[in-house]
Amino acid sequence: MSSGPGAASVPAPDPHDSPPTSDTRPRKSSMFSSLKVRNYRLFFMGQVVSNIGTWMQRIAQDWLVLSLTGSSAAVGITTALQFLPMLLFGLYGGVLVDRLRKRPTLLVTQSAMALTALALAVAVLTGHVQVWHVYVAAFAVGLATVVDNPARQSFVSELVGPRQLQNAVSLNSANFQSARLVGPAVAGILITGVGTGYAFLFNGLSFIAPLTGLLLMRARELHVVERAPRGKGQLREGVRYVTGRPELIWPIVLVGFVGTFAFNFPVYLSAFADDVFHAGAGAYSMFNTLMAVGSVAGALLAARRGTARLRLLIAAALVFGALEIVAATTPTLWMFALLMVPLGLFGMTVNVTTNTSIQMSTDPAMRGRVMALYMMVFLGGSPVGAPIVGWITDTYGARVGLAAGGAVAAVAAAVIGLILARVGNLRLSVGWHRGHPRVRFVPREHQEELAPAA
Repeated sequence: MSSGPGAASVPAPDPHDSPPTSDTRPRKSSMFSSLKVRNYRLFFMGQVVSNIGTWMQRIAQDWLVLSLTGSSAAVGITTALQFLPMLLFGLYGGVLVDRLRKRPTLLVTQSAMALTALALAVAVLTGHVQVWHVYVAAFAVGLATVVDNPARQSFVSELVGPRQLQNAVSLNSANFQSARLVGPAVAGILITGVGTGYAFLFNGLSFIAPLTGLLLMRARELHVVERAPRGKGQLREGVRYVTGRPELIWPIVLVGFVGTFAFNFPVYLSAFADDVFHAGAGAYSMFNTLMAVGSVAGALLAARRGTARLRLLIAAALVFGALEIVAATTPTLWMFALLMVPLGLFGMTVNVTTNTSIQMSTDPAMRGRVMALYMMVFLGGSPVGAPIVGWITDTYGARVGLAAGGAVAAVAAAVIGLILARVGNLRLSVGWHRGHPRVRFVPREHQEELAPAA
């Protein structure tokens, strides 16, 4: 357990994967308990509207670039430009977030993203859009995200406190993924009906909802979190804090591999829709929608779950990688589409489990820097991975690209699982439980006790 500020209220799980103390353990029977908090409810409702607009813009942006260039690599470049600022400046954004008040910071970043979307809408609707306009807009959104993302992630703890943190993080993910059920479908209709410009317009206007929610919050009801004072060496301090804790550094390394190579769905799915199945924007929207169904299920299951265990993270990443390899070999559009549901479920399990376990393991005064490092690795890996998988997809085909991404995720999960087991002094136990085979890691001193069950 960390000995810094807030360690008593937010205990860190040890490498043995022990559960949190009873003071902070989420209540398993209350899936929506954090929505009872008024400030979080306002935050949640604002994000519902804004997230729909965000997904509409993602679909429209990818399809606009593909229409303008005919290149999957160009789609990869757009994704790279959007996440490049996180890779370059993510840690500096975390330092700022630890120093600043979260609510005013979010008012500024959300307004900046709204203006960017509206500017892109004007360029498209007036018929003057060029691909470099999309590149500039993607980079501008990425700059705002450098501060917005860690601020939103760490603001959740101020809204609900440590007891409701896992539930709130899981509901945030369910919120974001539920928007995928609406956003891509509406975007598909708009793109085929009236063009991509109105999707960008809707996204710009959708930021009115979260901005209003932030303004209506009651400051006195926020949970007080110690802000880091201005000082030298705070970035290095954040890096040392993470690298000195196996329960933080190895999950971040794992999501780095997964985010860089396996989560590049804008490249993969647009290529499958256009080049493999020749089905157009409608199929691309359908793939995203079905993946959202699985993602929502994964997030809601996480909200019910009592703990965020590292062994669950490793298992989910292994299955996620294997499913991508299977999806890459499917011969028909409908088989591929149906696999989007379990892909979404296990991908979301990886996302939520990592996010929650990291937040629960981090002192509040360090949370902005730690979450910035996590998001920098998870999202910032795309500038490296997107052009690579885009080139593989263009050169060798979408099937090879997707299979390669899945293989990287599966191998990374297996290797990091073994590393965590070694750090935690664990051994693999294979046995039977209630008539079913069971494979798990157990402390080495317990191995001899469990041997007869094998």
